[in-house]
Amino acid sequence: MRRDVFTEEHEMFRSEFRRFAETELAPRVEKWNADGVSDRETWLRMGEAGFLGVNVAEVYGGAGGDFLFSAIVLEELARIRAWALQVGVHCDTSMPYLTHFGSDEQKERYLPPAVRGELLIALALTEPAAGSDLAGIQTRALREGDHYVLNGSKTFISHGQTCGMAIVAAKSDPKATPPHAGVSLFLVDADTPGFRRGRNLEKLGFKGQDTSELFFDDCRVAVANRLGAEGAGFKMLMSGLQQERLVIAVQAIAGSRRSLDDTIAYVKERKAFGESIASFQNTQFKLAELATEVEVGQAFIDQLLVAHVRGEGVVTEVSMAKWWASALQKRLSGECLQLFGGYGFMREYPISQDYADAAVPPIYGGSNEIMKVIIARSLGLG
Repeated sequence: MRRDVFTEEHEMFRSEFRRFAETELAPRVEKWNADGVSDRETWLRMGEAGFLGVNVAEVYGGAGGDFLFSAIVLEELARIRAWALQVGVHCDTSMPYLTHFGSDEQKERYLPPAVRGELLIALALTEPAAGSDLAGIQTRALREGDHYVLNGSKTFISHGQTCGMAIVAAKSDPKATPPHAGVSLFLVDADTPGFRRGRNLEKLGFKGQDTSELFFDDCRVAVANRLGAEGAGFKMLMSGLQQERLVIAVQAIAGSRRSLDDTIAYVKERKAFGESIASFQNTQFKLAELATEVEVGQAFIDQLLVAHVRGEGVVTEVSMAKWWASALQKRLSGECLQLFGGYGFMREYPISQDYADAAVPPIYGGSNEIMKVIIARSLGLG
């Protein structure tokens, strides 16, 4: 079905980026998955081509486009099973905190190299005992003169092995009431004494994305590297959740479409009992149902993309889209794998990667259970 959300300019950009992704990124996916990390040279090539920070202001090296350009990048990356998570974290989750809340000096220092691919940014929120419960973080940032002294640890941090700077959430006032009022955000350079990277965590899926523990041992961070006001961290993070969760929804529905397309092509070729399995009624009904669900989800997400670009507050609706699209992707990948039979369990078939990758979207960016709590509250429940 034709999508009306994108202009001719957007579609021209899509064609240009698709060519880049197919020639520069797709051939490297297998190596990144084997290494557990992507190479820095490709980030530089992507930055040089103008595909990082596409909605960052031109004065900082970006293209100054709207979020729809970012959505196109995410969709095309999901299409080739490469870098949707990496680019989403760097460009569409982390950079906006600098864009919206950074001082002029902070923007000038960090945004241009981030857009060029020279600097990767990590968002260090999750801790061993605090995931969705952000107010429960234990990392401390106690002020001493012109510095804050950070102590604590983070886990499951995307770009943890490769980041040049991390946006770190820490308690600057551990006694604050309510607890979230004591959370502040800090821009911590990776070469700061006391900043230490842990191991590159082995994951079920998204194997080409480095995901790490980070440790802060008496890490002294200048007051000038605090992002926004002291104690304003929680509010800043909450303001970014609409886009972060929309990013996940965009990736999930694009990933579902990719799995569905691959499965349709496979069942047309695969034969069983002397005929194509596409001729079996069970196959037809199953794929008809999944195709319908993908189109329904896409229509909803497109509506939210337009609302988000207009600056509308659609947090509840985005929460709906995040859980719906990610839950659909997880279920769809399993049902498509079933249609591949034993071949779907073999790693040489990409559907097996889809099945593994689909496990995490219902968890990160706020679990789907939290999404349902948000939705229920909007209905006056609880």
